[in-house]
Amino acid sequence: MSTPTPHGPTPTIAEIARELGVSVPTVSKVLNGRTDVAPATRDRVEAALERHRYRRRRAAPPVGAGLVDLVFHRVGSAWSTEIIRGVEDAAAAAGVSVILSELGGEHRPPSTWLETTLSRPPLGVLLVAASLSASQRPRLTTRGIPYVVIDTDGEPPPDVPTVGSDNWSGGLAATRHLLELGHRRIAAISGPGNMLCARARLDGYRTALEEAGIGFDPALVRSGNFEVESGYRSGSELLDLPERPTAVFAGSDMQGIGLLRAAQERGISVPRDLSVVGYDDLPLATWTAPALTTVRQPLLEMATTATRLLLDLARGETPMARRVNLATALVVRESTAPPPT
Repeated sequence: MSTPTPHGPTPTIAEIARELGVSVPTVSKVLNGRTDVAPATRDRVEAALERHRYRRRRAAPPVGAGLVDLVFHRVGSAWSTEIIRGVEDAAAAAGVSVILSELGGEHRPPSTWLETTLSRPPLGVLLVAASLSASQRPRLTTRGIPYVVIDTDGEPPPDVPTVGSDNWSGGLAATRHLLELGHRRIAAISGPGNMLCARARLDGYRTALEEAGIGFDPALVRSGNFEVESGYRSGSELLDLPERPTAVFAGSDMQGIGLLRAAQERGISVPRDLSVVGYDDLPLATWTAPALTTVRQPLLEMATTATRLLLDLARGETPMARRVNLATALVVRESTAPPPT
């Protein structure tokens, strides 16, 4: 059934079919995600549906029915485990099951994922550090399949619902903490440059330095992938500098753990000789030696909020907000102290 637009009522399936010179069943097959339509014809139908802002109205799912498709750009870290736990908790409370897709480090789902999703179809899609392309978005939207992005990798269009945290403030707080302790030669191990959260954290780091009248030194910045290995590798490079830093903002707890290992191998004591701040506040941050000072990112809350938002959209409800940015907080433990004199 079509829904009205600001320009008047949208045409029916029959009217769209007549406009394109195709059959009604052909338009219906495209709407239902069927693959037995010629690609060129399907593209024409997709374009017409988007042009007319046709939205298929789906009935509200009964309690306990349907699936949520959780799509990760990469799975395997403690960070992803926290997100999965939050999604599953919120979905279970609603009587909904979760299926997991992994993109092997890519930030855009392939066409094979899209075709499988359209043929299922799920109640909705949660994308973690990934997003849909401009051609993929309308194919879900016209079929009434909502989607929400968690921790977006870039700046999505204004109408795309997102849930994240205040990464800029997190980077600012971490660096201010080190400055307040008296550190002036502060390095940073950032995340991937193609991820918005990594850029925002590094911007917060840079802002804190500028506030303190300290110039940004690119020689003290390394780019990693948020994993332990990159923290170890980047940390080794920073600690082998002729004039090494007295403190490092690691950008993620996993990178912080890799940095602790690099410091231990060199006989550098943390926090006596080197202060380290991580990011995320994963459960294992309390088990490192020393326990890791970090920025708490509310991962469980991000995941549950996004899942509830998605299920509200699947029920046809209008959310209070389509952009949710949760607060971060500095958690001071044992890995930071004033610099050595």
